[in-house]
Amino acid sequence: MPPNSGPAACCGRSPMVKYEVIVVGTDGSRTAGTALDHAITLAQATGAQLHVVFALDERKALDFAHVVEASGDSADVAAFNAGMRNQSKEICDAAIAAAEAAEVQCYAQARPGDAAAVLMEVAGELRADLLVVGNRGMTGMRRMLGSVPNTISHHAPCSVLIVQTDASDEEQ
Repeated sequence: MPPNSGPAACCGRSPMVKYEVIVVGTDGSRTAGTALDHAITLAQATGAQLHVVFALDERKALDFAHVVEASGDSADVAAFNAGMRNQSKEICDAAIAAAEAAEVQCYAQARPGDAAAVLMEVAGELRADLLVVGNRGMTGMRRMLGSVPNTISHHAPCSVLIVQTDASDEEQ
């Protein structure tokens, strides 16, 4: 094939993609750690800034109504939310430490809201080149309703990398 031919040449694009801003979602799970590792590796290889986002699933008293009704116990919503904020800070701090160990410039934040919506919002605000998520999230009570990777793949404001994290599920 002659030089400057092929799919990249026909579109006027360079064959090497340069990422400057990468956003990755985390919930602290092992599978999210796999996605974070991929994002760190990509940021390291391309010199991109990495932005780690934790979607904070804060609850309202109404969310606990069925649990309280069934068990007869009271629910301390404020304590639950404070615990979630503390956990999100620990997870974000660990992600920053992992990125900095790889000499990647990293920022992290926790925002309240639906995981897919929060990730797409941050990617849009930062004009991210790439949004990285795992193909599986947490399960059980802490899993967000709906499929985060599915929603993001259809509505993200930038390119999306959905990392295969099934292997890390088997390790649990």
